Amino acid sequence: MCELLGMSANVPTDICFSFRGLMHRGGRTGPHRDGWGITFYEDKGFRTFKDPMPCYESPIARLVQDYPIKSRAVIGHIRQANRGHVALENTHPFTREQWGQFWTFAHNGQLSGYEKLLKPGKHRPVGDTDSETAFCWLLNELDRKYPRKPADMKALFLYAGELCGRLNDFGIFNMLLSDGRYLLAYCSTSLHWITRRAPFGKAQLIDEDVVIDFHQETTPHDIVSVIATLPLTSDEQWHALTPRHYRLFHYGECIAETGV
Repeated sequence: MCELLGMSANVPTDICFSFRGLMHRGGRTGPHRDGWGITFYEDKGFRTFKDPMPCYESPIARLVQDYPIKSRAVIGHIRQANRGHVALENTHPFTREQWGQFWTFAHNGQLSGYEKLLKPGKHRPVGDTDSETAFCWLLNELDRKYPRKPADMKALFLYAGELCGRLNDFGIFNMLLSDGRYLLAYCSTSLHWITRRAPFGKAQLIDEDVVIDFHQETTPHDIVSVIATLPLTSDEQWHALTPRHYRLFHYGECIAETGV
């Protein structure tokens, strides 16, 4: 299996602390040695860093860890390959253009019979993973329902959550999806979240003896939600998503939670 990392914030925020915890699980404290990637949104653009090397051994990952890129939406992933060979094209997150926006997706799990999802549509997979195939199917289904960009993006993401329930029928489908403003987190087996807001305190990573004082790094108005496969800190109250449920975040706040 793989591990996911997501962030939704109301102000541009760096994710160096959380990424540092995830990085250790990519080859040091965890078995996820088959590549890693992370996407940061900045206004209408995005930056993606990927490497098929283990995250803990990757010079690019060390750059990301030390480079405080500020973003309102982030999706990260460390991979333990089960569908598709270890290669850059199979490394998450995956990004596509839809309705004049960049959409980013990462998946943790394993699907069977996913070849049925390979239907005609605008989006086609480049690599040979079940994850990218599912992402293309998801966007193509959204494209069929919404030939033009809808005014109500919240409704679109709620429909995307329903589609995730259909994908979950193919196996294990823990997923993060974002257009840079909204972030959808769907839980199949394991996904956790935490929302940090004033008064901010300290937190210690589980995978490394590192402590951060968020009070020194934030303002009283900041709202930052972090989503991860497993909790990243040992002294905060993380919440487990219920399987076959999803949460929709918008600039740090959870604006919808629905069961499928």
